[in-house]
Amino acid sequence: MTDATGTTGGTGTTAPPILTDAALRRFTDEGYVVARGLFDPAEIEELRGAFTALREAGRIPGHFEPRTTESTGDTDPLHAYPRVMHPHEVNEVALRYLTDPRLARALRLLMGEEVLAAQSMFYFKPPGARGQALHQDNFYLRVEPGTCVAAWVACDVIDRANGGLEVVPGTHRMELFCPEEADASVSFAREYVPPPPGLTPVAVDMDPGDVLFFNGSLVHGSQPNQTTDRFRRSFIGHYVGRSATRIGSFYRTISMRGERVPLAESVGAGPCGTEFPPAGPH
Repeated sequence: MTDATGTTGGTGTTAPPILTDAALRRFTDEGYVVARGLFDPAEIEELRGAFTALREAGRIPGHFEPRTTESTGDTDPLHAYPRVMHPHEVNEVALRYLTDPRLARALRLLMGEEVLAAQSMFYFKPPGARGQALHQDNFYLRVEPGTCVAAWVACDVIDRANGGLEVVPGTHRMELFCPEEADASVSFAREYVPPPPGLTPVAVDMDPGDVLFFNGSLVHGSQPNQTTDRFRRSFIGHYVGRSATRIGSFYRTISMRGERVPLAESVGAGPCGTEFPPAGPH
């Protein structure tokens, strides 16, 4: 099946993906595009297996810090299945997918230049888990100049029921908004950006192996996982153009060959005069 990149995807038996003109136009006009089937089932199984093993191995300080029901006094599923932050720094599989040549080709077309990887994450989002209120990624990354682009890899069937992403097309053309405080009963993060007047969130349903690329200023988020038996696992990379000179202190940029390429820290206290503690995007 041909995807948004105009290729059949896969493990290297086909040509590297090049985004079609239609895909590029959608990204320019709406701030996002989905590359269907960019990774094949075996690759997605490898990603899921790597993070299942990582979780079973236990706590990794600074990257993966689960908490038991006994230690927290509640049954929040995100305590047992927290997101994994910067897994590429401790896991070879995560590094390989973060710097995958297919992603590099697509991102170079989207950003118009060589790219650097700034962050990786893995979300388990188990049944009953809260979502993340609408927000903008560059509120956190604070890339200067320009913005970031996310590559969001679906590792399960993802839809509204299990808390798939929602995007607000057109907001990528706008400045960063100063967020309000989110409803803690439905969002694990505190920031919430209401959709601007006249704009409405659009759900993005995805199959395993699909990749959602979106602009760092695009307002997006997710609802809680309302299912009782379905995870919403996803692997996410955030990338910046090689012309970027500054980024938030939490992010450690590398080339798509895996070499450390340090950028200076962003200046000042952020676009709103202050920043919440870094919950991180998504």
